[in-house]
Amino acid sequence: MSATPIADHALLSDRHSTALVTTSGSVDWLTCPRFDSPSVLGRLLGDDAGHWQLSPAGHWTSSRRYLDRTLVLETTFSTAAGTLVLTDAMALGPDNVGHRIGTDVPHLLVRKLACTDGEVEVEVDYHPRPEYGLIVPLLHHVEGGITARGGAEWLVLTADGLRIDGARAHGRRKLRAGQEVYLALHRSTLEQTPAHVWSQADLAAVLTRTVEAWRSWSALHQTYDGPWADLVHHSGLVLQGLSFQPSGAIVAAATTSLPERAGGERNWDYRYTWVRDSSFTMEALWVAACPTEASNFFAFMTTAAASSVGPDAGLQIMFGVGGEHDLSERELGHLPGWRDSRPVRVGNGAWNQQQIDVYGEVLGAARRLSDYLSGLDDDTKRYLVACADAAAAHWTEKDRGIWEVRGDPQHFLYSKVMCWVALDRAVALADLIDAGDRVGRWKETQNEIFQTVVRDGWSEQANAFTQYVGSTALDAANLMMANVGFLPADDPRMLATIDAIDAHLTDDRGLVYRYRAEQGVDGLAGGEGTFLLCTFWLAQALALAGQVDRARAVFERAIGFVNDVGLLAEEADAVSGELLGNFPQAFSHIGLVNAAWAISEAERARTPD
Repeated sequence: MSATPIADHALLSDRHSTALVTTSGSVDWLTCPRFDSPSVLGRLLGDDAGHWQLSPAGHWTSSRRYLDRTLVLETTFSTAAGTLVLTDAMALGPDNVGHRIGTDVPHLLVRKLACTDGEVEVEVDYHPRPEYGLIVPLLHHVEGGITARGGAEWLVLTADGLRIDGARAHGRRKLRAGQEVYLALHRSTLEQTPAHVWSQADLAAVLTRTVEAWRSWSALHQTYDGPWADLVHHSGLVLQGLSFQPSGAIVAAATTSLPERAGGERNWDYRYTWVRDSSFTMEALWVAACPTEASNFFAFMTTAAASSVGPDAGLQIMFGVGGEHDLSERELGHLPGWRDSRPVRVGNGAWNQQQIDVYGEVLGAARRLSDYLSGLDDDTKRYLVACADAAAAHWTEKDRGIWEVRGDPQHFLYSKVMCWVALDRAVALADLIDAGDRVGRWKETQNEIFQTVVRDGWSEQANAFTQYVGSTALDAANLMMANVGFLPADDPRMLATIDAIDAHLTDDRGLVYRYRAEQGVDGLAGGEGTFLLCTFWLAQALALAGQVDRARAVFERAIGFVNDVGLLAEEADAVSGELLGNFPQAFSHIGLVNAAWAISEAERARTPD
């Protein structure tokens, strides 16, 4: 059973695959050649599912950082005898400059060991276990390294002096001040050009170009100059690291089945891309990256979702990073999960749920990018019109809402608000998408939705807008009513809802729950932690309401849970404060960027000079 804290991990990415590295220099998660591929190293979810650790022998302490404006990780180990610096990166390809970052990658994990002071004896422990630990590969010595074969994987480790012990290789080597050595793990499949041992010079060149590639991307994109600029810039890098280069899709997180409560069953596979994220991602990429990334993501979403959408057919809510539709869920019974949190799941059973809010997210994204969509093709125009028509047709129906509950469908308020958003944005885009005479009908339905929400969604008992029609339960998603412009943030009903959520839907630290899980609406047992995204939503809503000091205080509380290298998970445990959920979580970083921008704009409005 893996017990390493989630916050102890750091992300590596080549925009195809991800790896997570612990503070002890162990790669405990590696998926290749895609984010959603079976793991090659998976100790994150089970002790016997594979790892590759490099660390000093004996007692040591460590600190780490990302090299400036990159996702290249540097871990410094201090021992009584000397200092060891470990540099880790998923290698980027040649000519990966600016917007080309992530093209033609070699699917190579590079690790550099450098002794900078005294001498250090380094332990190497390599234990590959492809297909989520199911395969025990055959290891074999070759000149300069070790091969591992089994299943579809062909793995080649560049490292000499190791002993093979069954499916494991290990050994020690001593480095003195000024000495350095490169190691690497190269992966291929049976139909690809075989992976191979790399020379020290080639690995040095690959690491250098990877650092330069990330910095070239940052130079083009890191222009935000408001408060918390370092965190906003780093969040932009994280979102880029979670984007799949061939398609522009952004996965929700790099992992599967990290739980919302240790030992619980709320364990989902987040290595897919959600339509819902599109509008929020557009805003974040606009601030922390640039319109090119936003446009790429929108192009992917409209292509992947291109199917018969309309009054008689709903829009699928999520897709694989290559545009796949069938994301059927299954359980991996052989894995115990992080801290015995079963089941471990791959795939996501929410893929075929009805969630009617997604139309608003698609059209919201299109509206945000409207200045860059002047050349829309006829298919995309028809698709956007169909999304608006579907919102108008389905808004009266129950669904499973933004939180993808596995209990009974309800008339969730957020879903109806986002149908209003779909029609509001479609009206604004009418000329661009050739809406014709639909506009009048869209406006009528938009007004009907508005009247229904403000009449039936308000609870005098709760003194707030509630989770679904007829309930008194609060839901942090209703903060988005202000954020998307459904109501002004300083509307008395909106202010009352913000205050109710701040008072009754927070833990002792002031972090926000998405809803009270113990009320049973989601059909799952047990509770969950507070949602960092929802806390950023509260900060954003307060900023829009002009309550900048409160917004800053909420924002500062949320960023207090950033780990040592600037990464956020989905949740924080209400008792211990420990990070929970899949990691790193794109939605949390999106929330950070959007809230920082809202506060920045509110401060500019308050002090125009």
